[in-house]
Amino acid sequence: MKFQGTSNYVATQDLMLAVNAAITLKRPLLVKGEPGTGKTMLAEEVSQALGLPLLQWHIKSTTKAQQGLYEYDAVSRLRDSQLAELDGGERVKNIHNYIVKGVLWQAFTAKEPVALLIDEIDKADIEFPNDLLRELDRMEFYCYETRELIRAQHRPLVFITSNNEKELPDAFLRRCFFHYIKFPDADTMKRIVDVHFPNLKQELLTAAMKTFFDTRNLPGLKKKPSTSELLDWLKLLLAEDIPLSALQSGDDRVSLPPLIGALLKNEQDVSLFEKLLHMQRNHR
Repeated sequence: MKFQGTSNYVATQDLMLAVNAAITLKRPLLVKGEPGTGKTMLAEEVSQALGLPLLQWHIKSTTKAQQGLYEYDAVSRLRDSQLAELDGGERVKNIHNYIVKGVLWQAFTAKEPVALLIDEIDKADIEFPNDLLRELDRMEFYCYETRELIRAQHRPLVFITSNNEKELPDAFLRRCFFHYIKFPDADTMKRIVDVHFPNLKQELLTAAMKTFFDTRNLPGLKKKPSTSELLDWLKLLLAEDIPLSALQSGDDRVSLPPLIGALLKNEQDVSLFEKLLHMQRNHR
């Protein structure tokens, strides 16, 4: 299996090399980068390109590693035992009826190779990655309730994404192939925009790109606008039929862009932008 990009996802050469290296090494691919740089979409596009079903595990702050393996629903079994006279108690006798299989169990027991996405692993508790070390390394785990060893029939292609909110343990990092998705340069960004808006006029694209990068490069921004926010902004510009003149500044200074709420997501950054405009006007 080799990933060579798709028509819906602009993958740089180093990103394609990273995906194929993880496949060759049979190790999880740990992908870091700013939010909105396409980390989750990478797993979706690679799985589709390679013809692999994709199982997704979106991590929250309350997620525990055990949930990815299985959970024993003792409450339902107790309830059913109290109603056992309805069916003679046959359901209660079989503990398998109360085992809720997690995504790792599903991936390990799939009849064909699958891709597995563990999304935003840094949202969970710091012990979460450590709790998955053995399972991801050996591709097996033990279910104590049913007394069976669950071993992967086919090693899944594992993608793990992180927004760098927490440092991951060294022991976990050692078991992964790592890739950091750099923020796209202007040429790569144009290619990305072309995928989503193939009929966008060149003049509008050039003006929008300049405004976007000028905004992103403002010193002191609390949250820089991302690739996904640029795409949202372009969609709004087209939907509202914003004229090209609204994106152009006669003296080549930074101007307040229309629909700025698509790019700047907090009041501090909007205030910073407005202060910069005020300073520029006073220095004319």
